Amino acid sequence: MKKNIFFIGIIVLIIFACSNYKDSNSYVFNLDKVPLNAKFIDNDWYIWGGSVVEKDGKYHMFYSRWPKKFHFNAWLTYSEVAHAVSDSPFGPFRHKDIALPSRDPKLWDGYNTHNPTVKEFDGKYYIYYTGNTGNRKVKEKSYNWEHRNNQRIGVAVANHPNGPWKRFDQPLIDVSNDSTAHDALMLANPSVTRHPDGRYVLVYKCVGKKRKLPNGGPVVHMVAFSDSPTGPFTKHPDPIFTAKGNEFPAEDPYIWTQDGKMFAIVKDFKGTFTKKGQSLALFESKNGIEWDLSQNPLVSTVKIEWENRTQKVKHLERPQLFFKNGKPYSLMCASDTLDVNGVLQSFNVQIPVSFEKK
Repeated sequence: MKKNIFFIGIIVLIIFACSNYKDSNSYVFNLDKVPLNAKFIDNDWYIWGGSVVEKDGKYHMFYSRWPKKFHFNAWLTYSEVAHAVSDSPFGPFRHKDIALPSRDPKLWDGYNTHNPTVKEFDGKYYIYYTGNTGNRKVKEKSYNWEHRNNQRIGVAVANHPNGPWKRFDQPLIDVSNDSTAHDALMLANPSVTRHPDGRYVLVYKCVGKKRKLPNGGPVVHMVAFSDSPTGPFTKHPDPIFTAKGNEFPAEDPYIWTQDGKMFAIVKDFKGTFTKKGQSLALFESKNGIEWDLSQNPLVSTVKIEWENRTQKVKHLERPQLFFKNGKPYSLMCASDTLDVNGVLQSFNVQIPVSFEKK
């Protein structure tokens, strides 16, 4: 009897130790107060998102912008990937030039470049982005579905963030020929990291043709792998960041590698993952295919903690990270509010962060 009690006690201790070990290796984001100059906004242009790399002490942001005179939905027809520079990852940033301008409209990205993610691999710089072309008609109260469904994923390459940027006449990833595929209609919003095994992992949003056109659907995310940052990428067939009973739970994933595993921040539309309403959620993966919700999934709700006040915003999305000494140092997000006249104002915010084991 005493032996049985002894062994039961040992088992309980092992279970308790394993439980504590798991908790000790959980990760959590800490968001600090945001400096007042860590806001990139323009009176004449809508700004959406921003991705930053550092070179020779300068911080280069690549972001989407389009003229306010065309209304907000012109992001589908007039967006261009622009380039701004700062002496600090928290700004102030100053517009410098257009990295990926309009070009021949017969090309896949001739009229529109959008949602960039900039990466540095082995001394070269890569902008992964969404592109499209079409009739370029702006619809103030609805989407231009031709442009939306022409969205594809591309990459531009340079030896320096100042460019020049080499673009390609074909997409990096195109829609699948199989009409039943998850990405049969369109694809967008790429994010790329290098897996611990050396391969390049690309996560992207896509839309199928199983639902009524022009909307299509469902909207899911998929992953692809390559031995080179410029492809070719091989798609994995199964969607990721899914939720039972929800055809579009997440968007805007940003992926990175740290401590021998992969992480992702995604926009959680309604709190499906965080239980906190519209928010940013954290996922983890060992192989880029199976993604598990982190033990501490909440990254942020839709508010900004400025140095002098707390501001509720309409959206806080398009998460991108800037790293210092291999760890997240600032979180860039697209955000928007209504001014005193009820006019939409969009901007990029740069939030100081730390990311640590709890």
